[in-house]
Amino acid sequence: MTFLVSFGQNSLYVYQEMLQREEPFKTVFLYKNTCQYDLNGLDQAKTAAFETLNIVDMVRAIYHLATSRYVILDNYFGFLAAVQFKEEAECIQLWHAAGAIKKFGLRDQSISNRTEKAQRRFTDVYKKFNKVIVGSEEMAGIFTEAFDLPSESILRTGIPRTDLFYDKKRQQETIDRLESRNPALRGKQVILYAPTFRDHQLDHFEMNLDLEAMHRALGENYVLLLRFHPSIKHRSDYESRYPGFIYDYSSHADVNELLLIADCLITDYSSVVYEYALLNKPMIFFPNDLEDYEDRRGFLGEYESLVPGPVAFTTPDIIGRIQRNEFDYQQIEAFARKWNHYSNGASSRNLVEYLDSGQRLIDSPAVRGVPFE
Repeated sequence: MTFLVSFGQNSLYVYQEMLQREEPFKTVFLYKNTCQYDLNGLDQAKTAAFETLNIVDMVRAIYHLATSRYVILDNYFGFLAAVQFKEEAECIQLWHAAGAIKKFGLRDQSISNRTEKAQRRFTDVYKKFNKVIVGSEEMAGIFTEAFDLPSESILRTGIPRTDLFYDKKRQQETIDRLESRNPALRGKQVILYAPTFRDHQLDHFEMNLDLEAMHRALGENYVLLLRFHPSIKHRSDYESRYPGFIYDYSSHADVNELLLIADCLITDYSSVVYEYALLNKPMIFFPNDLEDYEDRRGFLGEYESLVPGPVAFTTPDIIGRIQRNEFDYQQIEAFARKWNHYSNGASSRNLVEYLDSGQRLIDSPAVRGVPFE
């Protein structure tokens, strides 16, 4: 079994389940430099960097992909258009997002600006997906359109990394670890600001949240955690400017751990909202570039109807909603049920049982998952 990862979180949950069950798979992780996890210390797994200029790495990757029974990937990889897996191999798309606000795949409106050759490459890649993992019927419908796949390609096991949100013991251990490393998190309300990654801001980052206003209004009772893409350069040292109030967690690999400790989430178009909703905690949506982003990427519906919380366009509005606790918790719960229908705390087990069976998805509760409760 070869995991091809650019993120890694879902794959690690599946791998840990395999270890616990003592599954007989020989396991390989091929990882891109975008993966924030250190995979080299994994027990009983081979690891290798992927898409590097190192010829040894390239040959090793080709060998593992050509000889695997299962190839499990978490993103779009253009090279798949030219790959030939062995006849009995199964390629499984374990997508990095549990839900979707913005369009992607063949639904991405920018694809019409691509050359005919590029468009053909997209469809050739999507044809390689034998199965696509989903946590909801909503996402099943989106994938069948985005990847132009038949309905039988959908595997309803739930999203592995959501298992954390049903494991109270592991949650508490995570919170205790984060608080022991940063005692400032104890006794304060924690706000997490986690905006979507934008390609054009890698070298020219723009902080649209007014941190000075946040500090003046909330600094006594709150701390603000920042979680940006780790590749973003030239951003300010916010921690030194606002000591005791702002902490930059951009290098923290597992964003779901930060969700556990956050009392309120501020985001825009990020998919972290689908996991965070399972905690039934408040979130505020701050789409400061809404019109521009919609023109470039497109949404799967009217933005305000897609998000489970108030939409704010200014920092004072955000501050006011936090201070007044203006949140609809029933809306958050309904959102969680809709998008996590099959993610019930046993998603990793469900997927590993499917892999262990070596057969097509069968109609049994152990494999298809039990709806969210």
